[in-house]
Amino acid sequence: MYQRHLDERLLNHVENRREITVLLGARQVGKTTILKRLFPKAQYFLVDNEPVQKSLERYDVAVYRQLLDPSVNVVVIDEIHRLSDPGRAAKIFFDQIPEKKLIITGSSSFSIKNKATESLAGRRIDYHLYPLTFTEYLSQLGIRRDLDFPILTKIPHGFKRDEDVARTFDLPAILEKVLLFGLYPVMVSQPADKLYLKNLAESVVFKDLLELSLVENRSAAIALLKLLAFQIGQLVNVAELADKAKLDVKTVQRYLSLFEQSFLIFFLPPFSFRGRDEISKMPKVYFYDLGLRNALIENFHPVAIRPDAGAMLENFIVSEAIKENYYGDFGYKLYFWRTKAGAEMDLVLTREKELVGWEVKSRYKSAGQAFGSRYPNAQVGVVTGENFL
Repeated sequence: MYQRHLDERLLNHVENRREITVLLGARQVGKTTILKRLFPKAQYFLVDNEPVQKSLERYDVAVYRQLLDPSVNVVVIDEIHRLSDPGRAAKIFFDQIPEKKLIITGSSSFSIKNKATESLAGRRIDYHLYPLTFTEYLSQLGIRRDLDFPILTKIPHGFKRDEDVARTFDLPAILEKVLLFGLYPVMVSQPADKLYLKNLAESVVFKDLLELSLVENRSAAIALLKLLAFQIGQLVNVAELADKAKLDVKTVQRYLSLFEQSFLIFFLPPFSFRGRDEISKMPKVYFYDLGLRNALIENFHPVAIRPDAGAMLENFIVSEAIKENYYGDFGYKLYFWRTKAGAEMDLVLTREKELVGWEVKSRYKSAGQAFGSRYPNAQVGVVTGENFL
């Protein structure tokens, strides 16, 4: 039986807490799958089903009670963001049907609707499900049993040189597949499925945004997302994006926020505490999944011949660190560091008095001296496609 890092937290919440469980994540990351595996006896309501939607949109506790199986303790409302007022429906369950444990899912559009967020204040705890982590992927392939956090747990000790890392499997070949086709769960059973990823990029990821009328111009939104896909690991200049996408700055800012809230992209802020020569405002952009990113730019060429190979590896390492930090509850804040002269640290992590700086490189070599010289208390290391695991 496949496991996810989030399993224990979801089980503990439903067993021990009163608040509504809100499971958020992009489409196709496995939200329904994980819930059906963890709570097989729960009663499920799929809002995609028209009769279910009509009943739930009555917003009447008597109607809700007629729908419920009295022998079942856990109720799941799947894709609740499709309701006209999802927060109102969830609030009725929480306030007037307290004997039921409620779990609701949404492809993050639920959190975009402010009225839902406001009406559930103090009544909900959010959990985020991302595309697979690398160790989840290895586990589902049957290569590795343990679900651990290989990147962040190396912080106290640093990273080994590539030649000092021994493997019982072909890590470069597996990493190549991940860099090209990403870590959506379907990639385990349907590896290298380009058609799936292209459909995901062109249609599925925009479905909720379009249905909720959050994006007025689909072609412009896709064009903007493609521009971001071409510049992973680079600074985000909103004015420049607006010019290229032929959109006004406010629209670009709103679309960027929607993409971020939909778990398509994330931004890494700059680390700047010593010197006017440090980049201090513009963030860098990354995709949560490289398969989706490569589908957007229509490029699945082998990594060895790609000019963006370095950016892809950096995107992979940074996104894995983001996922590990969340699932493992490490409590790090993540940044990048760059000076105007070009000195750079790809990933900076801070926690209380800890300061860690990592460079991401295709092969192991000594890290640059600039960051360590400016921040002498920092632990500096080099992460590669060999030593991260």
